[in-house]
Amino acid sequence: MTKEIRAYLAVLEQFFSVEHSEEELLKFRAELLKRIEFYQHERLIHLIVTMSFAVFFLLSLMMYFGSTQIGLALLTVLLLAMTIAYIKHYYFLENSVQKMYKFYYKIENL
Repeated sequence: MTKEIRAYLAVLEQFFSVEHSEEELLKFRAELLKRIEFYQHERLIHLIVTMSFAVFFLLSLMMYFGSTQIGLALLTVLLLAMTIAYIKHYYFLENSVQKMYKFYYKIENL
């Protein structure tokens, strides 16, 4: 997904580097709006997954402090690593969609 978003942001940059007719702008705006909707859905799913992993991490951390078993320590570390990875990916998704909003507003203003 990261590669796809980066490639599409590059397409957006390239599109705005040259002048276009009003018809081309309207067509591209419709495509951009569909992509934004798709990525918003992706962003929502990743938010839910990220929050779930964060809750699971906190629960396993509390369970570890209560019992200090090595298995729970490994689970806690694994969940922490997954939570950090999901936060990083969600941060990328959020910022990318915000950039797409700016491109959309740029078309609106033209």
